[in-house]
This record gives sequence, C-alpha cells and structure tokens, in this order.
Amino acid sequence: MRNNGQLLNWFIFGISNRRIALPRPLTRLLPFWCITLLLFFSSCSAFGQAHPEKADAFSSFRPRREMAGESFAGEDACASCHKQESSSQARTAMGHALSIGAETNVLRSHPRMTFRTGEYSYEIATDGRQSLYRVTDGKETIVEPILYAFGNAHVAQTYVFRRHGKLYEGRVSYYSAIDGLDWTIGDILNPPPSLEEAAGRDISGDEARNCFSCHGTAAVVNTKLQLDRLIPGVTCEACHGPGGSHATAKLLEPEIKAEIFDPKTLDAESLSQEFCGACHRGVDSVAMMPDLGGINNVRFQPYRLFNSRGHDPNDPRLACTACPDPHVDLKRGDTVYDSNCTTCHVPTGAPRMTGPQNNSIAGNRPVLPSGGRSCPVASERCISCHMPKIELPGAHFKFTDHRIRIARQGEPYPF
Repeated sequence: MRNNGQLLNWFIFGISNRRIALPRPLTRLLPFWCITLLLFFSSCSAFGQAHPEKADAFSSFRPRREMAGESFAGEDACASCHKQESSSQARTAMGHALSIGAETNVLRSHPRMTFRTGEYSYEIATDGRQSLYRVTDGKETIVEPILYAFGNAHVAQTYVFRRHGKLYEGRVSYYSAIDGLDWTIGDILNPPPSLEEAAGRDISGDEARNCFSCHGTAAVVNTKLQLDRLIPGVTCEACHGPGGSHATAKLLEPEIKAEIFDPKTLDAESLSQEFCGACHRGVDSVAMMPDLGGINNVRFQPYRLFNSRGHDPNDPRLACTACPDPHVDLKRGDTVYDSNCTTCHVPTGAPRMTGPQNNSIAGNRPVLPSGGRSCPVASERCISCHMPKIELPGAHFKFTDHRIRIARQGEPYPF
C-alpha cells in the first residue's frame, strides 16, 4: 500500500496546504472521502493480487481467443511501462497489419490508381479526407468509401468496404512490386459474372471475424465482430492478452505480480503451432485445407517449419521467435540469421559445443547441444540454399520458404 498511501497523502495534504481548492461545505466531507479512497485503493490492490482464476485464464491465452471479463488497456497504457518495446513494435509490419481507410501511406501517396480487365474498370481515388473504391462496366457504377486497409504494403495491401450492410473485400489490391493494382490473391474472376461480383467478395460472418482478429486487436466481443472496439494493427494486447486489470494493478502497486500472458512460457511446438499458428497457420489448420493449401501454404511459416525434415519442432532453436523478434521489424538479407543456423550446424572445423557453454537462442530455456550436421558447402548465406524463395502466382513477390531442407534447382514444390 505504499503507493496508495502516497496518493492519499497527496490528496489530504494537498487540500490542507491549499494546493487543491474545494468549496467549504465539501471540505467537511473530507474524512469520508479519505476512508472511501483508502477502501477503493485497497480493493483494487487486492483484486490485482489475489485472483488465481485469472492466472489460469491467462496461462491458456492464445491470439484471437477472448478472455471473459477482461478489458483492453490500449497502446498508451502499455507504453507507460514498456516504452522501448511498444515504440519499436508499433513500427513493425504486424503493427501496421490493419489501418483505417485513407490513413494509409499507400492511399495518401497514390491519389488515383486504376486497373482494367475486360469491360470492367477499377479506380481508387483519395482526396485527403477519404478514399473511394469505384468499379464500372461502362453502364453502371459502384462507388463505396474504403473503410479498412489490410497489410502494410511491403508485399500488398487489400481494401475492405461496406455495401448493403455487409463487408466486402475488394477484387483488386495494391502490390508494391508493380506499384499499382492487380487482382486480389484468391479473388480472380475472369471475367466477373456481374458488376456486383466484380466489385468485391462478401466476407461477412466468420471470415471477417477471422480477418479482423488476426490483423487487428480487440475487435471481437462475445464471439461477434464489433468494429467500434477495434484497435488497428497487431498491438501488445493481441499477443499478451487484454491488459486492463494488469495495467490497473501495476498503476496502484508497481511491485506486485499482475497477470498478463508471456509467450516465452510455452514450449517451442506450442509457441509455433498454437500461438503463432493461430494466425500464421499451424499444421492442424493447414491439414484441413484442400490440397494442404497448395503453393499458397508457403505463406504459412509454422506449418512449413513443422515439416522441416530432421528438425525437431519442439527444439526452442526452431521456434517461430528463435530468429525474428516480434517487437522489431523483420531483418532482411541472406546473412542476417546465419548465427541462428550455426548454433546447431557448426561450420566445418569449428569447435562443437556439447554442454552448458552452448548459448541457447531461446533465452532462459534449457541449453541444447549443437548436434546438427555441418554444411560441406558454405558457412554463410544459409537461407539462400536451405530456405529458398518461392514465387507465389499473382502476389508479385517471392516468399521465403520456412520448410528447411537442401533445396535443389528444378525440384517440385514440397507441399
């Protein structure tokens, strides 16, 4: 109660020293106020400390999973204690996975974009206040304001609008490689059967809920999509759980243990397949797709990692977070993650670590021996051979394949 007492002292002595001016009739109620405040602070502090059921609920938290009775604190609350992590995470691709309409840099810097296929013409025009999505067949025209933009445009950006009370995904998206519009992946209609079909694809219902819960934060309440609650982008609370109780408890008693989810407590396979895989698609969700998702599954990193032959999915050095840090933007280049590879695959001629002197990428997890085979070809640019880039048709981009293997030129894509 040290901090609570400081707040109470500030309140009492602030009034007595006339730092806080109150009408005389109200000052007579000062003793009652003090007691009320003391009880309030005490109850809040106790609430933050003595709720074992909260700990159980947070221990089973996963992205997209609601936690009954818990509220979201917002980015500013997280940043008040975790300034560095919040600041860097907000600049990542995940932090910009979802934006509000005309607020996106792409739409601001491209006041007019066009695309034509057959008799249909598309236009996205931005005037500073809003962006309009327009499609016409030359006879009739559909025009709707763009409400949401999915993706940070490193690869692409897809637009969502509302029509007749339903949410639609635009048939065309922006691609950075061509700096313009093309068919949205999976939405090609050549030719579209009608103007309505040409405009977009109805995503109302489960699909919209899944999209917004992965690209945004706090949008689902009681299993229903409530976009008035939406926090754009993947923020701290998307991965650590709703932080309302945590923030309140820490505000009142900074030294207490206030429950929040820490993904580091998970074993490597659960972290990759259940936690990251909740949005990036783990092996269970891909297994239910027709043809395992086809070549599109190159985008599903947890699934691809799991199928890396000779690699143990429960080895913390193979977990999703072993290489990229989710709090900072992805580092790019063929040599960036070489040190992660050589933790297991010691270069030929280098001493092989077998005991506690071997550094573990996973932080405080048990240290594992470096038992992988040494590469006889090279000791750098590992991913250029073992994690090849795969061209995804229609994406105008080559994705890094996380199925680690000896990739040979001309071999068929391993599903």
